[in-house]
Amino acid sequence: MTPRANWPLHPSIYEIYPRSFRDSTGTGEGDLRGVVQGLEAIAQLGVDAIWLAPFYTSPMVDGGYDVMNHCEVDPRYGTLDDFDAVVARAHELNLRVMVDLVFNHTSDQHPWFQASIARDEDMHDWYVWRDAKPDGSPPNNWLSFFGEPAWTWNPVRRQFYLRQFLSCQPSLNLRHPSVQDALQAIVAFWRGRGVDGFRFDAVNSYLFDLSMKDNPPASEEVQDRNATGPENLYSFQDHLYDILPGDGAAFAESLRKWAGPDAWLLGEVNSGNRSVELSGAFTAPDRLDASYTVDLMVNPVTAQTVCDLITRHRREGCGLTYCLSCHDQPRAVSRTGDGSARDAKLLALLSAALPGPLIIWQGEELGQPQAALKLNEISDPFDRLFWPVPPDREGARIPYPWSADAPNYGFTTGTPWLPMQGLDDIALSEQGPDGTRAFWIEALRLRRSLDPEGPVDTAIVNDVLHIQRGDFTFALNLTDSARPCGHAHPALSTEPLTPGALPRRSGVVWRKGYSG
Repeated sequence: MTPRANWPLHPSIYEIYPRSFRDSTGTGEGDLRGVVQGLEAIAQLGVDAIWLAPFYTSPMVDGGYDVMNHCEVDPRYGTLDDFDAVVARAHELNLRVMVDLVFNHTSDQHPWFQASIARDEDMHDWYVWRDAKPDGSPPNNWLSFFGEPAWTWNPVRRQFYLRQFLSCQPSLNLRHPSVQDALQAIVAFWRGRGVDGFRFDAVNSYLFDLSMKDNPPASEEVQDRNATGPENLYSFQDHLYDILPGDGAAFAESLRKWAGPDAWLLGEVNSGNRSVELSGAFTAPDRLDASYTVDLMVNPVTAQTVCDLITRHRREGCGLTYCLSCHDQPRAVSRTGDGSARDAKLLALLSAALPGPLIIWQGEELGQPQAALKLNEISDPFDRLFWPVPPDREGARIPYPWSADAPNYGFTTGTPWLPMQGLDDIALSEQGPDGTRAFWIEALRLRRSLDPEGPVDTAIVNDVLHIQRGDFTFALNLTDSARPCGHAHPALSTEPLTPGALPRRSGVVWRKGYSG
């Protein structure tokens, strides 16, 4: 891969969830003016770009990923003028702007879907419709990502429609030329407003086998690799026919043509099975620049899992972006550790070592922990569906704590849309020179000095993960006890070193000359 114009080869991208970032109006929900107010703090981290999660007109059943109009700002977030202000301020701060495009599906309230239900002459087949079987059952056995049948009956049209997520998110017929024309117009609209790149939601679900064959049962190995746990029936299938990487690759070429040669394009691969291999299908110079997978977000972050992922990445030669946390998964600092600053710094150093583009989830630089929410505090349909063993999406979306001394941590003068508790020690106002945020700044500074095209070697020595990046060796103890480890003068360490050993849950970087 070669860098896109005005983009580094391996950018660091900060994901902003506008609803939880900063509220400028007192409604209890963040908005685009709040994003403008908070951008300077993000630029100070040294990241290259921001990714804005959906802010489009939406019924908000699925956190904005059920879109009613891809070219309008939902009034709760502001106006198009407010969006333009975000772009202008970001560019002043040398931040590129990426927006999230949800092309796999729309809201069932979208005018396109309503016209398709009515068998509109132009839009009757803009979605994936199929007749019921003679016994009234769905067309096949496919399951949605939420573990329910992937087909919903529409009594008006008297057909089933495909929905790979919620029933309120009907899947678009992305093979239809007119649908592609409409999506191309959306890309052009946002490029015309100064957007520098796009994150495409659920790219692995875009296209499917037209014969509609039943998916076979998943082997035990495939079940273990699926992105969902055994509580979700989705993991019981091997998704051979509802995910077609070859056809998806061709569609990725269309996305590149629509966005132009200078835009940086990122795809989400939310399938745990064959994740890196799927990424290889979608990424190429004439396709997406990179995709990210759930490998480090649903599996234990151990020396072995990290080594295995890097090995698969290098073997496939794909544009893999690394991500430890995002709006869809529990926060890594709590999921893989105890939520402490120690764990937050260790994960920051690991992030700096990983050989590809990097996503940083809002609040990750503070060491913001996962919130334990009660059922009556949760609105997310995925979390509620699997209660009391939820995927914990909403606990990762607690609003950003700006100030320990202000009501609601400075996020809003109203009532936050999610409860904010126990964030005094990690609020931005409390982040001193020895804090997690300062360490992230140093880790990202070190990351920028690494050669993105240089050799990468990994090893596990005494249970310590070693990642060699040119002149630098990262030694990361991801275990819960001290491990033997040689010493040299560190370029950066997560805590003071003990002679001859690396403390539990800690990491260090040595310059060239360290022998282990």
